Amino acid sequence: MSDAIKFLEPRQAVVSRRATIIADLADILPPECLVHEPRELVPFETDAFVSYRRLPLAVVLPKTTEQVAAVMKYCHRYGIPVVPRGAGTSLSGGAIPQEDAVVLGLSKMSRILEVDPANRTATVQAGVTNLSISDAVSPQGFFYAPDPSSQLACTIGGNIGMNSGGAHCLKYGVTTNNLLGVKMVLVDGTVIELGGKHLDAAGYDLLGIVCGSEGQLGIVTEATVRLIAKPEGARPVLFGFDTSEQAGACVADIIGSGIIPVAIEFMDKPAIEICEAFAQAGYPLDVGALLIVEVEGSEAEMEAMLKSIVEIAGRHHVKTVRESQSATEAALIWKGRKSAFGATGRIADYICMDGTVPLGKLSYVLEKTSEIVARFGLRVANVFHAGDGNMHPLILFNANDPEDAARAEEAGNEILKLCVDAGGCLTGEHGVGIEKRDLMRHQYSDADLNQQMAVRAAFDAGWLLNPSKVFPLEGRPAA
Repeated sequence: MSDAIKFLEPRQAVVSRRATIIADLADILPPECLVHEPRELVPFETDAFVSYRRLPLAVVLPKTTEQVAAVMKYCHRYGIPVVPRGAGTSLSGGAIPQEDAVVLGLSKMSRILEVDPANRTATVQAGVTNLSISDAVSPQGFFYAPDPSSQLACTIGGNIGMNSGGAHCLKYGVTTNNLLGVKMVLVDGTVIELGGKHLDAAGYDLLGIVCGSEGQLGIVTEATVRLIAKPEGARPVLFGFDTSEQAGACVADIIGSGIIPVAIEFMDKPAIEICEAFAQAGYPLDVGALLIVEVEGSEAEMEAMLKSIVEIAGRHHVKTVRESQSATEAALIWKGRKSAFGATGRIADYICMDGTVPLGKLSYVLEKTSEIVARFGLRVANVFHAGDGNMHPLILFNANDPEDAARAEEAGNEILKLCVDAGGCLTGEHGVGIEKRDLMRHQYSDADLNQQMAVRAAFDAGWLLNPSKVFPLEGRPAA
């Protein structure tokens, strides 16, 4: 990619003390929890936003909250930046380090500490993968609702940092709607607890501030999450339309009617072809756009909702309606959608955007997105959570061609600005990270940003936690 994205200049006083810092960290942690050899640091130089890379000073992989606190206390004392890292699946560069930073990875903190069916909660360490929570509580008849496409790999700590969502967020909400409490280590090593098993707590909603703060307020080491009873049944249905405009208008009318499916997912023709070639899910190839609409409940409830949805789709000239007839067929339908990013990576390099728009503007933004990408001589495949307007255009390009890569980045920036101008925002679930940092001024005024930065500085006055992220480098207070 281009060099348009800048990093803060390394703190040379920290870099020059690297050997001493590594020796001190070796005194704090067991040998298996410290990575410092250059070749062993390479896997930590980037995340899923692979266009930018920086080799960190060192990597620590603590196993306990106490070890996290000891590392944070040491780094704070000597002014060493710290970059929190979950599974490294961030698509916005949220876990990319700097040369003067210690990466604090939570992968070794992967235990489910408690499952409490009576209170419908689970308490887990931050390195637990998203999907493993549902796997653990399934025998008791529960599941954890947020389901990002990377749920097999992504961790709860990262989900909290980016306020991740997923296909089923339309009905069940994103991470913040399913998070009840956290244990968190502050920048100076102090350990605090916010929330708990109760549904609400007195005082300021600090938990709401922490969720989505991208690791800039503290290191979450444990989380208490809400469990939801499994529905009696669930049924996904495929709806094929000739045009994306018809599909987008159908989505707006479904939501406008008061019906709340558990999920509404959208694919345009390029995305349909890519996913079908990979998953063989039986997607229709003679349509220009596809909706996956899933309803859940009793048989009577599902039949009633689907009858209304099919009627609405008919008013928008639906071409294909295919209802899943078995659990196997339902799983195959979702396999195609969940595989979209990986399937696209088989045929081209791509940037996955993450903007959110009002439902009434879906058709307009889709049309303008196609125009923007065509103007840059590129291709785009659209696949996204249509129910809440969270768009994920996949801009295809050749990473070996610097000019092509620069065009893709510029096209992506224009699409995100389009989302904001249409009344939406820069991100729905991927976070700001490095990718959207310099677009924050397009959405927020100086007064808005200054207030946000004041909150951040209240937790970390020295700006040591995840520097170079979220806020534009120009105009931020000096560390």
